[in-house]
Amino acid sequence: MAKNKSYIGISFIILVFGILVIPKIVERVKNGDIVKADRLNMVEGGTKKSSGLFTKGKAPDFILTDQNGKTITNNDYKGKVYVLEFFFSTCPTICPKMNANMLRLQEAFSGNKNFGLASITINPENDTPKVLKEHADLIGVTSENWHMMTGKREYIFDLANKGFNVFAGTLPDKSNGGFEHSGLFALIDKNGNIRSRRDESGNPIVYYDGLSPQGIAQIKEDIKILLEE
Repeated sequence: MAKNKSYIGISFIILVFGILVIPKIVERVKNGDIVKADRLNMVEGGTKKSSGLFTKGKAPDFILTDQNGKTITNNDYKGKVYVLEFFFSTCPTICPKMNANMLRLQEAFSGNKNFGLASITINPENDTPKVLKEHADLIGVTSENWHMMTGKREYIFDLANKGFNVFAGTLPDKSNGGFEHSGLFALIDKNGNIRSRRDESGNPIVYYDGLSPQGIAQIKEDIKILLEE
C-alpha cells in the first residue's frame, strides 16, 4: 500500500510539472530564448550577441594621417570589420612578423570591401607619410582599406596605452630600435566595438596574439563571424 501511495505521489508531481513547466519550455524554444541565454552569448554589461564573441566596448576615436597623406579617422572604418596593430617601420624584432601576419589577413580577405587593416606607428618622427608609403610598398600592401598611420608621438602613445590598453613605450637602448610594444592585434567590429573570443575557461582574451600561427588562425575565424553579423 505504501508503495502504491509513493507511485501515486510521484505521478502527481510529474503531472503538475508537465502542466506548468513544459508549455513554458516550448514557448521559450519558439522565441529562441534558450539559445539567447547561452552563457557564451553573454558579454560585459549583459548585452547579448548572436556570435558569442565578447564585447570590450567602443574602440577609441582617432585622427591620424596615412601613407597617402590622407587624414584617417575611426569613422573611415565605420561599417567595416578591421584589425589594428601598433608598430614602427624600423623595428628589428617583432614588427616584421606582425606585418607579415597582417599581410596574411589582407590575402585571406582580399576583395572584401567590408574588411580593413590599421597599422599605427609609434615612431612618428621617422615614420612620415612618405616613409610609411615606401614601407607599405615594400611589404606588399595592396588593400585600399589598409592604412598605415602617423601623427604626434604623445597622441599615439596615449591612444595605445590609455585608449586601447596595448603597451607602447620607448627604450634607452637603441639596439632594439629604441621602442618597445606588445605584439597584440585588436579586432574591431562594424559598429566600432573591440571584440574577442573567450579562452577555454570562458574568460575573454580581449586581444589576439599577432605573432603566433594560433593567434592568426583564431582572428581569421572571428573576422569571418563578424563579417556575417
